[in-house]
Formats: sequence, C-alpha cells, structure tokens
Amino acid sequence: MAKSSKPKHVAVAGNIGAGKTTLTQLLSKHYKWIPQFEDVDHNPYLMDFYEDMPRWSFNLQIYFLNSRLAQLQEIQTGTETVIQDRTIYEDAYIFAPNLHDMGLMNKRDYENYFRFFETLKKMVKPPDLLIYLRASVPTLVAQIQKRGREYEENIRLDYLKKLNEFYNKWIESYKEGPLLIIDADKNKFADNEEDLGKVISKVDAQLFGLF
Repeated sequence: MAKSSKPKHVAVAGNIGAGKTTLTQLLSKHYKWIPQFEDVDHNPYLMDFYEDMPRWSFNLQIYFLNSRLAQLQEIQTGTETVIQDRTIYEDAYIFAPNLHDMGLMNKRDYENYFRFFETLKKMVKPPDLLIYLRASVPTLVAQIQKRGREYEENIRLDYLKKLNEFYNKWIESYKEGPLLIIDADKNKFADNEEDLGKVISKVDAQLFGLF
C-alpha cells in the first residue's frame, strides 16, 4: 500500500508526565500540523475528581469520552493533518479500567462506560499513526514535578505505576494501525534537538516511507 502524502490524524499517547503535550507541540511546529490538546483548564470535573475519585470517576470519564469523540469527528471532517494529544483509546483501555481496578469506579458504571466506548469506537477511524511515549515511573515523576500543576500534586506513585502497566498491556495488543514507540527515558526530545531529530526521522519513515 502506498503511503499517502498527507495523513489525516497523528496521535500521541503516554502516561501522565510522559511528554505528550511537548511532543505534540514540537511535531505540529515541524510538520505544520494542527495540534489538538486536552483542555485541562476548562474540565469541570478534574478538581473534584482529584478530591474525591470514587464520586467523580464516572462523570470525568464520560466527559473525556465525549470531548475526545468530538475531536475525532472534527479531524475526520477537516482537510488538514491534526496531531492529537492523547487518544480515545487511553480513556477506555487505561484510565477507566484502572479506576475500576482500584475500586474508584464501581462495576456497573465501568461496564456501562465500556459498552458506550465500544459503540462509539465503531463510528471513528483509528489514527494514521499512533506515537507512544514509553516512560518509567521515575521519569514521569520528575516531569510532573517540573511542570508543577496544582491538581497533579496528589498523584500517588502506585497510581502512575498501575497506569504504566495498563499502557504497556494496551500497546502490546494495539492492532488498530501503524505504531511508533519512543523510549522517553532515553530520548529527551524536549531538551535535545538531536533526539527530536531521531523522532522526526522515525515519523517520516512511518508516514511517508522516508528513511
């Protein structure tokens, strides 16, 4: 199959603090793609969720699912290439099951949520390329502390560790489309131009068949 000269949708996935937003910004600038970010500042549930996770987990996940679906519909009806910071899959395969696993979302809510996701999934196309930023917990913690977001101060190590386990499990079984894994422990694209160049070369090879 010839690779199209213009992908529609590139997505960046990774745990909290892996560097998704930074990489999205850098790649959108390099390729002149339109960046789409998670709107954490206007999320009406986030602060409440971090205060009382069992009470607000289902509401938060439904909010994410809806906003992500709206993003995907916008991408598919547009004509420009969009690079998306976080995917609809992460909500369903990582965050929701983790909340359920930790006893922070009850079985009924989780099953209802997941069935809803499966219905929506049939209505959207997977990304032309998924970039996964794999990072160890120490790397995540260092980057979370560096950016100092108030609502992230209470994130526990075991929470990040469990998310990482879900991420790795999801990526191992990801079959939706082309996948590029970047080791964020070794590749410091945020501070090192040479490292960013390595990421760009890999993206070129995946999307445009350039080596």
